[in-house]
Formats: sequence, C-alpha cells, structure tokens
Amino acid sequence: MNQINPLHIGGLLLTLLAFLMFQLSGVKTELTEAKSEFEKSEKVAVDLSSLKAVYANKKRTKKALERILAQRSLHAAGLDIKRTKEFVKISSPSIDTRALNFLMGKILNGSYKISELKIKKLSETKASLLLEIKW
Repeated sequence: MNQINPLHIGGLLLTLLAFLMFQLSGVKTELTEAKSEFEKSEKVAVDLSSLKAVYANKKRTKKALERILAQRSLHAAGLDIKRTKEFVKISSPSIDTRALNFLMGKILNGSYKISELKIKKLSETKASLLLEIKW
C-alpha cells in the first residue's frame, strides 16, 4: 500500500517537462532581447568612437580654424577673434553677407563643436555675428 502509483510519477514528469519548456521559451525571448540590445550598444559604441576620432583632435581643429580665419575675404570683414585655452569666440557687430556666407559655409561643413551661434540681420548686405567654438 505504500507504493507510489506509476501514473502519478508520469504525471509529475509531464508537469515538470511542461514547466521546463515554458521556462525555456522565456529564456529564449530574453536572449533575443539581450542580443538586440547588445547590437544597438555596439552600434552606438562604434558611432561614438568615430565621433571621438573626429572631434577629439584639438590641434587639428585649431589648425583648420586658423586656416579658415586666415582667408583674405575674412580679413576685410573686421572680425573680433578672442582665443582662450578652451574656446575661440568670433564676433562682428557688422559683417558683410558674402563674408558671413563664406565663414558659415566653412564652419558648418567642418567638424567643430559650436557652443554658441547668433546671427542677426541688420540690412540686406550686413549682419551681426557671434560664434563660439569649443575645443
């Protein structure tokens, strides 16, 4: 009378098997979610690495900016340039629109950390400019 019915053992094994299958499917979905998150993180890491390579080189950035500011068309514009260790501030109370277009074309097509940019139209041919670029 103290024997265990084989049907009870079979039922217990089937229940245990069903429970394990349910747990396995949950683990599979977690694994696919973790894999997709890893791929997203890897893509962000590669993007950040490439951005660091572009923006982290201070010497190259300074040299390129000095090359732009040394152009003839900007000498006549009367730019007030203040340089510090952390940034360069370019301002002009009245700059010609041709010089402004030239400067903005070069700055915006380059890889510079622009922290402040204010341009105000004064007339058809003049504008005021305030530009701050950080290193």
